[in-house]
Amino acid sequence: MINSFVLKYLKTIEMTGVIMRISSFSLVSWLGPHSPFLFVWIFNTCDAVALSWCAALRKDAAYTLLNVFWVLIGVVGIMRAAGVF
Repeated sequence: MINSFVLKYLKTIEMTGVIMRISSFSLVSWLGPHSPFLFVWIFNTCDAVALSWCAALRKDAAYTLLNVFWVLIGVVGIMRAAGVF
């Protein structure tokens, strides 16, 4: 059921994910050390999950791997920003 929803709105979800990624990196670029890093990592990890899902449904191995990698990096970034590490 969720996969059919994602497939129905695939292009919209992918574009939203790309805009989220651009926004999060732009925020860090503009604010530098004053960036809300925990927010940025959470936001970036959410877009990576969405883009991974879309790439997996499209059976695009390269983009699935790339975005799953970003999910894993995002989890580490969230933990670091939250002070776990």
